[in-house]
Amino acid sequence: MSLLHDLSMDRRRFLTKTSLGLGGTALYSLLNPSRLMGMLPSGPKEESGLGGPHLLPKAKRVIYLFQSGGPSQMELFDYKPLLNDRFGQELPESIRAGQRLTGMTSSQNSFPLAGSVFDFAQSGQSGAWISELMPHTAKIVDELCFIKSMHTEAINHDPAITFFQSGSQLGGRPSMGSWISYGLGSDNKNLPDFTVLLSKGREGDQPLYAKLWGAGFLPSLHQGVQFRAGKDPVLYLNDPEGLGHGSRRRMLDALKELHELKYEQVLDDEINSRIAQYEMAYRMQASVPETMDISKEPDYIYDMYGSDSRIPGTFAANCLLARRLAEKDVRFIQLYHQGWDQHGNLPRDIRVMAKSVDQASSALVMDLKQRGLLEDTLVIWGGEFGRTNYSQGKLTKDNYGRDHHPRCFTMWMAGGGVKKGITYGETCEFGYNIVKNPVHVHDFQATLLHLLGVDHEKLVFKHQGRRFRLTDVSGQVVKDILA
Repeated sequence: MSLLHDLSMDRRRFLTKTSLGLGGTALYSLLNPSRLMGMLPSGPKEESGLGGPHLLPKAKRVIYLFQSGGPSQMELFDYKPLLNDRFGQELPESIRAGQRLTGMTSSQNSFPLAGSVFDFAQSGQSGAWISELMPHTAKIVDELCFIKSMHTEAINHDPAITFFQSGSQLGGRPSMGSWISYGLGSDNKNLPDFTVLLSKGREGDQPLYAKLWGAGFLPSLHQGVQFRAGKDPVLYLNDPEGLGHGSRRRMLDALKELHELKYEQVLDDEINSRIAQYEMAYRMQASVPETMDISKEPDYIYDMYGSDSRIPGTFAANCLLARRLAEKDVRFIQLYHQGWDQHGNLPRDIRVMAKSVDQASSALVMDLKQRGLLEDTLVIWGGEFGRTNYSQGKLTKDNYGRDHHPRCFTMWMAGGGVKKGITYGETCEFGYNIVKNPVHVHDFQATLLHLLGVDHEKLVFKHQGRRFRLTDVSGQVVKDILA
């Protein structure tokens, strides 16, 4: 007989029988109150693709330092002395093997090999090869997992970046951060699950589009929220002039009632998402200014991240903000840094770009570590593809350019359940093809989700009759890099 049907049960017996259930419910509410609230029948609930992680998560959050434009692995991480030995010689046809080229070099009559003008040295106990351009990164190599065998399908910027961020070269699919927000929800209800920080752009940089952090066909609640440098970090967040905070609250309450009436008529879940977005914006009025105010950071932190960290909108300042957002348990923190598209004058321009990211990137890793956050924060550094081993345009001893190269490039990861002090994958001695342990973009995405406790094949959303996922119909977890 069930407890509900045992009418003779006294109070003492009822409490004894239900103590385990009540205790479990109380514990669950402490661990994740938003999930418990999501089970209540009234009011808009948090949209979530999963009831909880599929696996034991190694990482709670991600900070993705995306280097837009395609950093040259030849100048930074993938040391190829053969290219210096064969400087100016023709790329062997047996190495190129008829692979696709961009329209910028397909008409070249010659493909002269260009070794890097920068020196490399082995660093740390791991002995990772690092360019002289990255002296601060060289100091933390034993915290890093280098993947030198990344490869992608896209050869031009827009489809390549879109592919990395959404799993498809075509726009309109949900971004990676949106998938993670949808699947896992939030650990901080006063800040968005998915935030975006853009470095101040330079004239001529490859453009970045909002579709890269869009929610696609997922509920709009899960789109990335861009934080900007300056007086208003989030556009239209502040109360309009002449409208007090109390009036704003009453307006939102009335608007919520109207939306709920509309929901009862049409049963459109996007209405509930809109209510949740209004409420999030209201809570963010207090939480965002406090989070974005780095003026109280001690001098040693500014010194750690570099002098640029005092200048709002720089990559260094955004890295410092990323650490603050991580402390607030924001789930996915996306930084975009433009300027790596160096088809000409590469030695000059890459020196500038490396200096703009080297100190801040390494400082972020060490700052997270000293605060005990690195072990459950996954930090990622990399671009959308690599660069060719031959020169685009005229080659001289001290100047050259490099075209896009999707066949192999380097990224690094740190913390969040990946092995540290290792180099995974290998390219040929010409740096043109992968010879060991290739890692496709979908493999990278599957591994990232795995570290967050998500089986990439089970994080799906049905849209227009098809079940979609971030990794489309492929992707394997790279188990050899897991700690």
